[in-house]
Amino acid sequence: MSPVLRQKQGPAATRILGVGSYQPDRVVTNDDLSQIMDTNDQWIRDRVGIIERRFAEKDELLVDMAVKAGNAALADAGLQPSEVDTVIVPNCTMPAPIPNAAGQVADRIGVKAAGAFDLNAACAGFCYGLGVASDLIRAGSAGKVLVIGAEKLTDVVDPVDRANAIIFADGAGAAVVGPSDEPGIGPVSWGSAGDLVDTIYMRDHKYIYQEGQSVFRWATTQIAPIALKAVELAGLEPSDIDVLIPHQANLRIVDAIAKRLRAKGAREDLVVADDIKFSGNTSSASIPMALDHMRKAGTVKSGDVVLMVGFGAGLSYAGQVVICP
Repeated sequence: MSPVLRQKQGPAATRILGVGSYQPDRVVTNDDLSQIMDTNDQWIRDRVGIIERRFAEKDELLVDMAVKAGNAALADAGLQPSEVDTVIVPNCTMPAPIPNAAGQVADRIGVKAAGAFDLNAACAGFCYGLGVASDLIRAGSAGKVLVIGAEKLTDVVDPVDRANAIIFADGAGAAVVGPSDEPGIGPVSWGSAGDLVDTIYMRDHKYIYQEGQSVFRWATTQIAPIALKAVELAGLEPSDIDVLIPHQANLRIVDAIAKRLRAKGAREDLVVADDIKFSGNTSSASIPMALDHMRKAGTVKSGDVVLMVGFGAGLSYAGQVVICP
């Protein structure tokens, strides 16, 4: 008789236990950028909705920012590092593919012998990571998972490229995921459009390039249905959603997604994240950073039903409904 393997079974439900974020000290305004390229404050506001963003200094690394955001999330959850057993760091801007960020981050935070891996779904990375974390716990493969979206995009942006240098910024956002008696993280709605891979990529393995108009058209038409699918998978209606946090790519894209959701039944008083105004586009960090900032500002409160949806290079996309901790 063949041996029968044992499989683990975890809790039926998960939730976000705490969130945290970190941004570098250096504030870069639109007027600052106008000193080094042909642009101006009004042009940037009209085009992407950004007023200012944060740039890390040369010696401040992606790992440094991830550690600070991760520690903030653990403090918010009221947990010690020893209570976490897995660390996931979604990112697309580590200087080299090895070593990964997650192992270094886990060690510096104090999560010893952690399962640790990076995840690259670009700007959809945090939602991908959150879905993986939830499923790892429900499968019994992990107890509590720290998910940290972290990016140092200034390392991969040509500083005088007007199309991209005005958009991207640095920072990190984190969430601790753990077991729950009631579902606090809905099923992930995810996928990819690999036929559009050439619309965002790393040119000459050095600087990020994107075909702005193509990405804009794709995001403003294709992301709302993905977000609505996440609502459906969670067993909810659009009118049940209190807060919408799309990836902070461009304020015009954010507004277009919100408009399409309202046309499908979302409430007029739906709270919509606009963190891009003062944070810029921080790729995989943008959604958890926005959630943390909105919670601190009081525009999102504990128990709110939050719809998150990320999208970016790949082209990759993912979203889920969560309950705000």
